Amino acid sequence: MTGAMMDAALAILIGGGAGVGLWCLLATLPTWSAPALMRRVAPYVRDVTDRAGTSLPTRLGIDPAAGLIAVGRAAWRRICAIAARLLGGGSALTARLLSAGWDLTADEFRARQVAAAVCGGAAGGVVVVGQVLLGGATAGSSAVPVALALIGFVGSDMFLARAIRRRRARIQDELPTVLDFLALCLAAGEGLTDALRRTGEIGCGVLAGELRRVILDVSTGDATAVALASLVRRTDVPGVSRAVDHLIAALERGAPLAAVLRDQAADARDEHRRALLESAGRKEVAMLVPLVFLILPLSVLMAVFPGLRLLEAGLG
Repeated sequence: MTGAMMDAALAILIGGGAGVGLWCLLATLPTWSAPALMRRVAPYVRDVTDRAGTSLPTRLGIDPAAGLIAVGRAAWRRICAIAARLLGGGSALTARLLSAGWDLTADEFRARQVAAAVCGGAAGGVVVVGQVLLGGATAGSSAVPVALALIGFVGSDMFLARAIRRRRARIQDELPTVLDFLALCLAAGEGLTDALRRTGEIGCGVLAGELRRVILDVSTGDATAVALASLVRRTDVPGVSRAVDHLIAALERGAPLAAVLRDQAADARDEHRRALLESAGRKEVAMLVPLVFLILPLSVLMAVFPGLRLLEAGLG
């Protein structure tokens, strides 16, 4: 069994290295790497309706490299589609990507997850091959590629969740200051659109960037209420949602916007203060773990050990 595993590892190593080397050599050949004459000349004689050249062949005649690449891309798209269909949650995943501020679609994120799993499995395969060549392979070595593939797949989702938490925390920190500045601009006599534009231009945080996007939506024809609703959907922060709801209600009823924004800023500060107190309470409990399980036993041991040594010496 060990000899068969050694032969398989050597075959994978030598075959993989030879395949990569041959592919690199073939990719450098002019007949494979250079674009076809038709594609080089076509931009100067083709009609303006096809500037991208999508209707032109990549090579004249049969190109094995292009065929292999096309087959590989088709297989990759098929695998990503199967993964997206099995995992599901397209609308929920799209909302999470918007909350994280990533310019990705659900299919593109699933493709990244599959790519991470493939890379993890390949790294695990390299580890197993190395263990076999070094003679340290065990029965559990075959589980290494599967474990690394799962880590890569799940790690992508964990990275997305971490990005969402960090972005929401930054927005919650910036919200009181942004609301106060908006209230100041409105109290100075500016309109809501001008106040949003000024805040977005002066600010440099995440929420200021979202306000610039709101101004862009308004400039392209969207209503202010619709643009603010899109802001709520992208951020998915309760404080922002409450502030926008009160702001839209004030716009519809003709209430003073500056006072509404000042009240929302005060509420945001109170919520942030409560969150800090809760976080401090959790940190305090977490600090007791090393105190109780590490520092206190060492202190007791240092206090009791000399007495035990003296007792042993006296009894001896």
